[in-house]
Amino acid sequence: MIDKSNAPNYRPLYDQIKVLLTQSLIGGEWRPGEMIPSEIDLAGRFKVSQGTVRKAIDSLAGENILIRRQGKGTFVATHNEEGIKLRFLRLTAANGQKEVLQNELISCNKSKADAHFAKILELKASAALIEVKRLLTFSGRPLIYDHVVIPAAPFKGLNSTRIEENQGSLYSMYETEYGIRMIRAEERLTAVAANAEVAEVLGLKLGAPLLSIERVSYTYGDKPMEWRLGLCLTDDHHYMSELE
Repeated sequence: MIDKSNAPNYRPLYDQIKVLLTQSLIGGEWRPGEMIPSEIDLAGRFKVSQGTVRKAIDSLAGENILIRRQGKGTFVATHNEEGIKLRFLRLTAANGQKEVLQNELISCNKSKADAHFAKILELKASAALIEVKRLLTFSGRPLIYDHVVIPAAPFKGLNSTRIEENQGSLYSMYETEYGIRMIRAEERLTAVAANAEVAEVLGLKLGAPLLSIERVSYTYGDKPMEWRLGLCLTDDHHYMSELE
């Protein structure tokens, strides 16, 4: 129901429509890659103007939740699309050359959430976790030691076999296999020294300098669903970020 009150905490009408659209996405009414109804149909459904719906859709498109396609309509964004599936991976060759990205699974194990991960992923203490460690290579060169932690409950059945069968983006696998789409991420970048395990995997000397990228990724409803630590070799690569 649209709230048109004059209360001080009144949300703009387009923002209320944005919330309703997001709730439909959370409920699975429109799946990743599917087209949503037209602005005219949505305006009739929510009993608001087409301009209000357009503004709500523009806001969701700006957050990479929806994608407008000229002459075709508006679609739910998917990590399976070439321009989106690697949008959280910002390590770029210094010469700008496109590279072949591959990954090698190191381990996939179950563990229990300590206080640190329980807080980050908003879980109960000792909740079951899945920990994945991978080596990411760029055109055959090892560049990133990837450590991923996710809650076990939403990813039932995830194991090393399934990860190896779904070579490529884990986000694409989350979406395709489990219906969980990562909407946004928060990152913290620091300079660190390679420990023994990471140095061996990346073929470096102990203590070699690395870029540490700690990321928490969120699905609909701003629910944290993944913690990830990427330890990156940056002698001929850099972290690329576009600012608006």
